[in-house]
Amino acid sequence: MKNIKFILLAFSLFSCNKEKGTKPIVQDIKELVFASGELEWDNSYNLTAQTDGVLTDADFEVGNKILKGNVLARIENKTNEINTQTAQEQLVISNENLTSNSPQILQIQQNIAFAESKYNQDKIQEERYRRLYESQSVAKVEYENMQLNAKNSLANLNALKEQILQINQQAKQQQITAKGQVQNSKVVQNYNQIVITEGGTIIKKLKTTGDYVRKGEIIATVANEQKVEAILHIDENSIGKIKIGQTVFVQLNTDKNKIYNGKIGQILSAYDEQTQSFICKVIFDETLNFSLFGTQLEANILVGEKKNALLIPKSYVGFGNKINVKGKDEYVIVKTGIVSVEYVEILSGIDKDDVILPLKL
Repeated sequence: MKNIKFILLAFSLFSCNKEKGTKPIVQDIKELVFASGELEWDNSYNLTAQTDGVLTDADFEVGNKILKGNVLARIENKTNEINTQTAQEQLVISNENLTSNSPQILQIQQNIAFAESKYNQDKIQEERYRRLYESQSVAKVEYENMQLNAKNSLANLNALKEQILQINQQAKQQQITAKGQVQNSKVVQNYNQIVITEGGTIIKKLKTTGDYVRKGEIIATVANEQKVEAILHIDENSIGKIKIGQTVFVQLNTDKNKIYNGKIGQILSAYDEQTQSFICKVIFDETLNFSLFGTQLEANILVGEKKNALLIPKSYVGFGNKINVKGKDEYVIVKTGIVSVEYVEILSGIDKDDVILPLKL
C-alpha cells in the first residue's frame, strides 16, 4: 500500500512539473554564428623550383626570417650552366664577325680589290679600243666586246660591294640573336638559385638539401608575420548571415582565457572544396599575444542583436516555430527573430503574459 501511495505521489509531482510553464522575458539578445579556423599571416607565398635538379645549400629552417633578394637555396643543373657558356662563346664569334678582321669581311674585301683592278683594267681596254675603232684600226665587234667586259666588271664590283653590306647586316643579326641567347641563358641559369621575392618568415619547409626537385615543386612557404589574420570556415547554412565589418570574438586554442576582438575583413566568393566551407578573413582590433602561423582557434561572429526583445527558451520552440501555450488546445505558430544559444526572439504570436509549456512528446 505504501508503495502504491509513493508511485501515485511521484506521478502527481511529475505531472505538475510537466505542466509547469514559463513566461516570456524581455531582455537584450545577440545572435552569434560559430566558426572554427586558424591563424594565417598576410602575403604568404610559395617559393617554387624554376628548374629541375638537386637541391643544395638549403640551410634554412621554419621560423627563420629572410630578406628580399637573398638566395635561400640552389639547384644544381649543369645543363643551364653549359647553355650559358655556349651562348657566350657564340656571342664572341658574332662580335668578331662585325670587325674588319672577320674572315668573311677579309675575303670579300680581297674580292672587291681584285674586282676593282679588273674593272680599271677593262675600262682602260675599252678606252683603248674606242680610239682604235675611231681610227678604224679594229672592227666594231672588238670594241663592243671591250665595252661588254668593262660593263660586266663594273657589275661584278657593285655586286661584291652589295654583298659586303649583306654580310655586315647578317653579322649584326647574328650578334643580336647571340646577345638574346646569352640573356635568356643567364635568366635560365638564375633559376638555379632560389631567390626571396618578398621578405618574411619561413612558415613551411617542404624540401631539404639533397632532394631532387622538379620545376614547379614547392620548396618553402614564406609569410609576413607583421599582419596576422584569422581564417574562418563558415558552413553554407550560415554564410548568408555574414557581412563585412561584423564583430568577431576569437579564442585561440593556445590561450583559452583570452578573447580577441576583430572584424570580418573579407569573404571569399568561392566555396572551398577541401574544407567543405566558405572562407572568411578576420582583421584583429589589437595585437595578439601569441601568433604562430596555423594556430587553431574558435570564433563567434555577431550577426544580429536587439535590445528589449521578447524571448522564450529555445527548447520551448518546436519544428515550424510551434509552441505550446497554456490554455490553447493547439500549438501556436509564432514568428521568430534573432536566435541565440539559449533563447529565441518572438516577433508575433504571443505576448509577455502568455504561459509557455514544454512541448508534448
